[in-house]
Parts: sequence; structure tokens; C-alpha cells
Amino acid sequence: MTAQVEFFFDCSSPWTYLGFEALVKAAAEDGFDIVWRPFLVGGVFNTVNPSVYEMRSKPVVPKARYFIKDMHDWIRRSGLSIKWTPSIFPVNSARAMRLCLVADETGQCEAVARRIFQLYWGEDRDISQVDVLTEAAAAGGLDTAALERADSPEMKARLRANTDELIARGGFGSPTFYVGGDDMYFGQDRILLVREAAAKAR
Repeated sequence: MTAQVEFFFDCSSPWTYLGFEALVKAAAEDGFDIVWRPFLVGGVFNTVNPSVYEMRSKPVVPKARYFIKDMHDWIRRSGLSIKWTPSIFPVNSARAMRLCLVADETGQCEAVARRIFQLYWGEDRDISQVDVLTEAAAAGGLDTAALERADSPEMKARLRANTDELIARGGFGSPTFYVGGDDMYFGQDRILLVREAAAKAR
């Protein structure tokens, strides 16, 4: 039986970009399947993790300094192009994440999500804008109809449902991984543990 790893993600997080690429690489090497679960991280922060906003408004200086170092260390190790911080941060990622839901219907979530990450973190583009997301949709062979569907009540409800589900399952941020339904891992630096859990779940 092929193991499955659920990946709850929001493209507005640089740590999630790192985790996304690490997970895709691990899946290719280890042979597990990824179940794509786009959600809205702001909704999670508002409900169960408001300390994120407190940390931004009143940072602990030594911790904030180390955060920047840690970020750049991981970026350098990954080889990805990530600008910290982007010109627009935080960004409204709701439409982008709904587009990922649409893309997943045709098996193109990985391609579209990767392009959204690249546009925002690598090219410093505003992923809340339709013209930018049109480029992302094209990466998955999708046209403007996909953007229209992303704005539909159905997709808005599905994104809310994913967000609510993550909260109900004990999640508090992005990226979050689940192996075997209830074995949760948080953070891009937990990929090794995710791989070990997926290997045991086969």
C-alpha cells in the first residue's frame, strides 16, 4: 500500500515554500503520495495562534535576529530564490489558495502552487492580483476560467472547510503534515520525521 502524506499549506509562508519543495523531493525518492490541502493560514492564526501577530508587533530582538539568520541558512541550503521580506507582506493569499483547490481537480496543484511560490517569493509579485495568478494558472495548463472558478462560492467554502479542519485536527500554522490520518508534523524542518513516518505507514 502506498503511504499518503496530507500537506496543509499556504503559499504566503516562506517556510512553507521550503517545505513544499522538500516534500515533493521526498515523495519522488520514497514513493509516497501527497494529498494537497490548501488552506488560509491567517484564519488559523486568528482562531488559535494569535501569538504570531503579537510576535510581529513586539518582537523579542535576539529571537528576531536569529529568525532572520535561520531563514537565510535554510534558503541557502535549499537553493531556492526567496526574498525576505517581500514588498507586500503579509499578502492576501485567499484567491491563490482557492486557485490551488481548482488546480487539484485536474492533478495540477503541484505545478500551480510552485509557480505561486516562485511569483511571490522569487519574483516579488503580488499573488492577490488576478494578472499574477493568471500566470500561475498557466503553469498548470489552466485558463482564466480557473480564476473565475476560484472565486466561486464553492471554492470559498472548500477553503474555509480545509482551514476549519486543520484547526479541528490540532493544527496551528503552515506547513502542517499528517501521516496516517492523525500523526501530525509541523514545520519544514520536520521532513525527515515525515519521511520516517510515511515509510512505516506503507
